[in-house]
Amino acid sequence: MMAQYLEIKAAHPDALLFYRMGDFYEMFFDDAVAAADALDIALTKRGKHDGADIPMCGVPHHAAEGYLLTLIRKGFRVGVCEQLESPAEAKKRGSKSVVKRDVVRLVTPGTLTEDSLLEARRHNFLAAFADVRGQAALAWVDISTGVFSVMQITRTRLGPELARLSPSELILSEGQVEELRELVSDFDISITDLSRASFDSTAGEKRVCDLFGVTGLDAYGSFDRAEVAAMGAIVEYLNITQKGKLPLLQPPRQETHSRSVQIDAATRRNLELTQALSGGRSGSLLATIDRTVTSGGARLLERRLSGPSRTFETIQSRLDAVTYSTDNPKLETYLRDALRRVPDLDRALSRLSLDRGGPRDLTAIRSGLAEADQISTNGMT
Repeated sequence: MMAQYLEIKAAHPDALLFYRMGDFYEMFFDDAVAAADALDIALTKRGKHDGADIPMCGVPHHAAEGYLLTLIRKGFRVGVCEQLESPAEAKKRGSKSVVKRDVVRLVTPGTLTEDSLLEARRHNFLAAFADVRGQAALAWVDISTGVFSVMQITRTRLGPELARLSPSELILSEGQVEELRELVSDFDISITDLSRASFDSTAGEKRVCDLFGVTGLDAYGSFDRAEVAAMGAIVEYLNITQKGKLPLLQPPRQETHSRSVQIDAATRRNLELTQALSGGRSGSLLATIDRTVTSGGARLLERRLSGPSRTFETIQSRLDAVTYSTDNPKLETYLRDALRRVPDLDRALSRLSLDRGGPRDLTAIRSGLAEADQISTNGMT
């Protein structure tokens, strides 16, 4: 068993290995020492290796999400290693055969999907920055909701865009990490480095096309090499962390600077748009005006407040919607009451697409569709 553990751990040296043994996830050696300290749990020992005691600690399988959240918040990455067969199946290969195990998922700050690990009213973005021969782009995705966007930027615009998006994790080419570390350190973002090959635009286009089952990206927009490289790096990272089980993503949406108000990081911080100077949302403009009744609505409001539109048609359309609602108070009251019963469909769909869903997610889809039918029928009468 320890030989199997060491082999799997060697393939994931940068992650704490949650090694499934029955009803527990066990950790050994340096992983156990680090996890016991971070989680404030007992550090024990099991057997010997090279004549020394093997440090060991563990957490119950049924309560693992809480421990995962603590570890992620403290800057760790976790490889979840599951049993791929039952002990009875293993014995068919011989009485001393070890149950097959392997990492089925790498848990990182930007790849969370569980409700207990996420803030319901905030996006959890994973971003990638690519620089291809003078062209630069930033792509970002929220795998818990399916949002997928990309934007042409310059290096000088990277800071303001990171301030706007507040991603949990940023993917950089291995040659860029040291160059950009100081800039990124201002935003409390976890940095992940990938090989330069992961940012190859030709390979990246193929990865994105394969994800959406298309032969070309023309239908989604006219992307330059840097944009394709950034999107391709995200897809590659999702392949690595989700072990080939890619989430359900929306087609990439191309954003431009001309469509939204540009706000630098210092101004954004001092305006306290989405976060107060003291930290947290309390006291910010968002906290003051947010009266949304659904998680999806709250995330949409934050996106619009973080990047106010400069497009006249968009602004006028939003004002018209507000005017219509205030002119029809009965409809407004009905819609708010109905929307309170709408679950978080985006996140339920995401978990189901990754085979992490359960009865509650299926019930959420059913309830959401039923409520949508009621709103479309009664809201028009």
